Amino acid sequence: MAEELEVKELDQVVVRFSGDSGDGMQLAGTIFSTVSATVGNGISTFPDYPADIRAPQGSLTGVSGYQVHIGSGRVYTPGDQCDVLVAMNAAALKTQYKFAKPQATIIIDTDSFGASDLRRAEFSTDDYLLELGIDPDRVVACPITRMVKDCLKDSDLDNKSVLKCRNMFALGLVCWLFNRELSLVENFLRDKFAKKPQLAENNIMVVNAGYDYGHNVHAGVPATYRIDSKVKEPGRYMDITGNKATAYGLIAAAERAGLKLYLGSSPITPAPDIPPELSQHKSLGVITAQCEDEISGCASAVGASFAGALAATSTSGPGICLKSEAINLAVIDELPLVVIDVQRGGPSTGLPTKSEQTDLLQALYGRNGESPMPVIAAVSPTDCFDAAYMASKIALEYLTPVILLTDAFIANGSAAWKLPDINKLPKIRPHYVTDAQKYKYTPYKRDPKTNARYWAVPGMEGYQHILGGLEKDGETGAISTEPENHDRMDHLRFEKVAGIKVPDQEVQGDKDDAELLIVGFGSTYGHLYTTMEELRRRGHKVALAQFKYINPLPKNTPDVLLKYKKVVVAEQNLGQLAALLRIRINNFAPYQFNQVKGQPFVVSELVSEFEKIIKSPGRSGKTYEDNII
Repeated sequence: MAEELEVKELDQVVVRFSGDSGDGMQLAGTIFSTVSATVGNGISTFPDYPADIRAPQGSLTGVSGYQVHIGSGRVYTPGDQCDVLVAMNAAALKTQYKFAKPQATIIIDTDSFGASDLRRAEFSTDDYLLELGIDPDRVVACPITRMVKDCLKDSDLDNKSVLKCRNMFALGLVCWLFNRELSLVENFLRDKFAKKPQLAENNIMVVNAGYDYGHNVHAGVPATYRIDSKVKEPGRYMDITGNKATAYGLIAAAERAGLKLYLGSSPITPAPDIPPELSQHKSLGVITAQCEDEISGCASAVGASFAGALAATSTSGPGICLKSEAINLAVIDELPLVVIDVQRGGPSTGLPTKSEQTDLLQALYGRNGESPMPVIAAVSPTDCFDAAYMASKIALEYLTPVILLTDAFIANGSAAWKLPDINKLPKIRPHYVTDAQKYKYTPYKRDPKTNARYWAVPGMEGYQHILGGLEKDGETGAISTEPENHDRMDHLRFEKVAGIKVPDQEVQGDKDDAELLIVGFGSTYGHLYTTMEELRRRGHKVALAQFKYINPLPKNTPDVLLKYKKVVVAEQNLGQLAALLRIRINNFAPYQFNQVKGQPFVVSELVSEFEKIIKSPGRSGKTYEDNII
């Protein structure tokens, strides 16, 4: 029997799985993060996969990665660098080693480091560890392919199917290293492959083989590790991605409003998970349509809204361009519609599997004419639920289309989510017509308190009306080209959106006496919050204002931003939020930190740059360009 290793307690750890895009690294990472969330750990994940449908095997461009950060308490980012790197082939080691800490443990499949593998990965020598400067003592070298073949030699799987199970061996080894219960992994696999039970059992056999290998051989590591969860709020938790949380938020809003939910969409990366998730919930009155293109997806949603449903359409930046005319129809008709933009790298096809925040100004202004729309940006995978719910509430109560911004980072990333009590969610009251308007209804008569028009569903006796893309008279609802009427209608639509009540902007950290206020929006919250906390640990006074409501901005925004001597706006674009804030707030001249790499911020880099701002004497330039880092 193998000698037992010491078990060390850790507060947190970062693990990165990497291999060919067909090696199942996303699945292995998902299972490990799900198991960790199930036992109460805080998690934050980052799936990092190529845009190629299937790059050549062993090539540098075909490497797929999945990074998961596990903590005893809440974690906010997937981590800058990993403590454990799983590299299933030579290309994965070469491209992913830069994401590993200098002291990281590296697990490799030695069967995938032959001469041909090294050539495809563009190594210049056979000594790949020396070439990368890796200490061999940090490497757990396992003949994974050979052991998987031995494990499944009596199965009925062909060789190709056997090789697809290698990810499960690596997962079993990582589960041993961090003392994870395999029963949770086994339950996950049996559920995932419920229609193929033998395939589930084959994968379970391989997971156990990986676990046993680590237990019996100790894999060259000095100890195993355990991450115990701190006490957290009681409740039912699950590991959830942002896309799934968005789908659940729409369903909850429809249930709360007493409406059917309709989604018209055309598949586009990185938003394709939303329609199939919603399609599984027909029992809740959810209707989904996979349309032939982005235009028809949005147009069908506008029609569903006119017919009385909570209507939504999901897409990414290129789809927003195509949907703009149909979105504008919802603007002028003043129909409730939720438009989900899962932002990705651009322009054009750009980086379709990578993440940016570059659609902000398009969401605000990317339509013809004066076409104001509320814009909300989710700040985390779990917040996608709340953001989708609130976008639906605003759309139904103010009769307006709403854009919900997420992005590839939080849409595909996941976190531990406590399932909410739907009865405790804010009430949603669609702005329906009143009984007093029967037989006297015209579609653009407004509620004087909110400027919202009243919603009449076709088929309601006494509320017949016509909507369309031509401007209408605000009193009669008839087509009108009168200059004064158009000017009045533009103002009314603008004032309706500007008057939407959103929560005041919260400031975290040293909100009363900060030397520096960090400002961001949407998905960068975790990285900016972690940066703030690190700067505070270093003795600096720092605060954070992360914007979720972009249009309208919270009413206290000027008071917040003008309170501090130094403000830096950090965003994954070239300054779109900073530009908006300068437009809306007089005498606001922030520092800017802008990156467009398709990758999340690196906390250590943010800390270094923001510390320079804190230590600087002040703004030296007279124009905003002087303040860009």
